Amino acid sequence: MKYKALLALPLIAGSLALAACGGGGGGTRNSIRAVGSSTVYPFAKSVSESFTRAHPDFSSPIIESTGTGAGMQLFCAGVGANTPDIADASRRMKPAEFETCQANGVKDITEIQVGLDGIAFASAKGGITMNLTPAILYKALAANPYGEKQTAKKWSDVDPSLPDLPILVYGPPSTSGTRDALKELVLEVGCEADPKMEALKESDKDKFTQTCTEVRSDGSYVDQGEQDNLIVQKIEGNPNAIGVFGFSYLEENADKIQGLHMNGVEPTYANISSFAYPGARPLYIYVKDAHLDAIPGLREFVASWATEWSKGGPLAKIGLVASPADVMAKSKAATTEFPKLTIADLKSAAYPK
Repeated sequence: MKYKALLALPLIAGSLALAACGGGGGGTRNSIRAVGSSTVYPFAKSVSESFTRAHPDFSSPIIESTGTGAGMQLFCAGVGANTPDIADASRRMKPAEFETCQANGVKDITEIQVGLDGIAFASAKGGITMNLTPAILYKALAANPYGEKQTAKKWSDVDPSLPDLPILVYGPPSTSGTRDALKELVLEVGCEADPKMEALKESDKDKFTQTCTEVRSDGSYVDQGEQDNLIVQKIEGNPNAIGVFGFSYLEENADKIQGLHMNGVEPTYANISSFAYPGARPLYIYVKDAHLDAIPGLREFVASWATEWSKGGPLAKIGLVASPADVMAKSKAATTEFPKLTIADLKSAAYPK
């Protein structure tokens, strides 16, 4: 009985510490809470399950798939029991989000790259096939390609060599990190293929962003919500449709769907890990450092990521692509040292390798 009472002390102390964190959080909480990216969600769930098996004295973490943007809003709302401990993200935190965090008292944040993913374009097995390029996708999906009215109804309207079939793409909503990656890694690249757009970027950045990243809303691009599995189901049921989602969902459903080439490169583990595939992107978790000693098991949970993300490790088996060795070493150190993220870090590069 005395031993059990001693075991309970860290939990009680953690709850009290969190209640004292401030930020209007209120209450107490013993379970770790992570919110954010639907792409990172299956990996976070896997780490959570391993953590629970290894640490039965801690409560099982609560992992929520809210989308990266919505997850950042929740994470940056303040410090305290009513706010998440971790934001899972399929893109880097934006400088504006960091500033919101700071304004709301979330002062110390640790950024950890947990691996790589690719925004894969896919169709049903035996369905439509194309060799895509950023320019093709931009012309097909932009609301006003190169500032002109969108008139393409079929893929062949974009390029005569493409199938004479209606453009139908199921993809993520505007709150998703996958949508952000689609904009930055594909649509902007395709848009900038026109020299006029490069000049527009210099003269009117807001108009450039709107022209290059606004997606058409006439039914050719269908916002399918935050659940990538629903996109898989949609394209599986329509051989003429294309889906956009994280590479892990392509791997997980390889018996039902096929990846489409981009610039002649197939979306595979090897091509994403080498950044040969144009849609390759890092995945992150952001940790609220003020909660580290307030939420029981949070430090241990974050450290658990580093035991799972290696090449050939548990997360690789469900689709995560391991980071390059130097990045992985830096990330592993961050899971125990918790370096403080700065606004300068976020402005250094959009997608650092």
